[in-house]
Amino acid sequence: MKILVTGGAGFIGTNLLLELKKQNHKLVSVDNYSIGTKENHIEGVKYISLDVNQIKEIKNDFDLIYHLAGLSRIQPSFREPTSTFISNTKGVESVIEWARLNHTKIVYSGSSSFHHDPYQSPYAFYKYLGEEICRMYRRVYDMNIEIVRFYNVYGPKEIVHGEWAAVIGIWRSQIKNNYSLTIVGDGEQKRDFTHVHDIVDALLKIGINKTKFNNEWELGTGINYSLNEVYQMFKEKFGVDKIHINDQLGNYRETLRIDNKALKLLNWKPKDRLKKYIMNL
Repeated sequence: MKILVTGGAGFIGTNLLLELKKQNHKLVSVDNYSIGTKENHIEGVKYISLDVNQIKEIKNDFDLIYHLAGLSRIQPSFREPTSTFISNTKGVESVIEWARLNHTKIVYSGSSSFHHDPYQSPYAFYKYLGEEICRMYRRVYDMNIEIVRFYNVYGPKEIVHGEWAAVIGIWRSQIKNNYSLTIVGDGEQKRDFTHVHDIVDALLKIGINKTKFNNEWELGTGINYSLNEVYQMFKEKFGVDKIHINDQLGNYRETLRIDNKALKLLNWKPKDRLKKYIMNL
């Protein structure tokens, strides 16, 4: 198959391309490098430096598109709502409209933020709109579009510096610099931390196989930990202190996958790898 991965120079995209390469597919990445990095390039993958809103500039001769590109964090979206809209909503329409002309299958990366008030942040609302665009094209144009929702992904090649880093990456960077770990709010907010290898396994099953699902694939472990509990894992490994900082807008109290359809329909078996991952850092 010839497969396009948007955001292919990013965290999840790179892990996905590494596995797709093992299956000998013809692979292309489109990335504007606002978050992704050329350090993630893989030999044998064709990389195109392009914003997804200009995707019509390349020929669509793909069998499958994984649309992973987007601005992936809540806090930066408060400062840059317009950029978040252009990337996370307009970018979705651009890719799907481009794919519609050849009726190319798309796997779109939504967000578990769907299960919370979408009006809590520009990020949550624009990802919500991205899903709605997918549903409209699926219904009106009978397109093959699969929506996946990620839960707090961590693992190899995760971002560890800057505003796009998630909590595990931030803490890794703080440890490297001999800082105390910063915990937002009281630390009792819980997260369903999902290893990127499990995410990639599900993406392969959804994209390459012909299983179709007219709802959304919920990709989480089904287990969550409070940030205070995760801190204890880091403390056990590194003996590091913590400090609490003020709570932030859009900071959900809990994420947790409770829908088991992905497990049943895909025979998908995500593992709770968090403590082992931390102990092996």
